[in-house]
Amino acid sequence: MNSNIIQRKNLADEVASKLQEKILKGGYQVNQKLPIEADLMKSYGVGRSTVREAVKILVNSGFLRVQQGVGTFIEDASGINEPLSQRLKRADPQNIKEVRKILEAKIAVTAAMNRNGNDISKLEHYLDKRTTAANADLLEDCINAHISFNVLLAEASKNDVLSDLYKLFAIQLKNELLDHHHDTSYFKDTSGSYHNLFDGVLRQDPQKAGYWSTKIIETNV
Repeated sequence: MNSNIIQRKNLADEVASKLQEKILKGGYQVNQKLPIEADLMKSYGVGRSTVREAVKILVNSGFLRVQQGVGTFIEDASGINEPLSQRLKRADPQNIKEVRKILEAKIAVTAAMNRNGNDISKLEHYLDKRTTAANADLLEDCINAHISFNVLLAEASKNDVLSDLYKLFAIQLKNELLDHHHDTSYFKDTSGSYHNLFDGVLRQDPQKAGYWSTKIIETNV
């Protein structure tokens, strides 16, 4: 089976991401002509309009250049400062997990030291929503509450850089959760761990909060 075949909803973004990854890994050389549309359509299993939109995305990002009447060519992308949000899309899942482990543990520790009463109320609200949705087998509601809890935890750290950085990871995390879970069993299984994490933040116990944050990510995504 062709591993390039795209099955996600936003086809143009996905094709652009795969082409960009191939460019950055040296699959195409600078100034090399991009394969014709028909070949790209066959390679990625998408239509002509999707290929054209993906090429447009990469042209706008500086990875490709169009020479009218000649073709589309690989641009020198060595000096491009790739946005982190885009970089995360092509990152190895294990590398993402390792970085998240460090980031989330630091967030939990810092949140336990810096949270206020308003943070606790919001965290408790979304933790309850996560638990209720999990027990009712409402997967999408459960994932949304799960993401909201983690984002609010980052905000409770009172470190804007940590918070903004985590929000970029949260986008990737939500996609992973939607892809990997077809029921709420994972969220039911980790409910106790999340309550322990919350309790560490509530009691302003950074050691407990950090411990449970690390344990959670080692369990799954």
